[in-house]
Amino acid sequence: MADDSSGETENVGGIAGDQLRSYIERIERLEEEKAALAADIKEVFAEAKANGFDVKIMRQVLKLRKMDKDDRDEVETLLELYKRALGMG
Repeated sequence: MADDSSGETENVGGIAGDQLRSYIERIERLEEEKAALAADIKEVFAEAKANGFDVKIMRQVLKLRKMDKDDRDEVETLLELYKRALGMG
């Protein structure tokens, strides 16, 4: 096998090593950014909790806000139906 001291990665088994390395490194950077964002979100939840807000309810609100109106209406209708069936409301 030839010495690869040029820093370039050769094609191995039809895979372009340089291109693969580029994808992997980009994904690694994005994963680092994602971890930093998750830490920031955790801090915001902790701040909200310290100010008396219920974090579980906030998470539910966030989930509902991601839904379109039709999906949200369906979830709320089914929730009410299930609660009535269980004698909860």
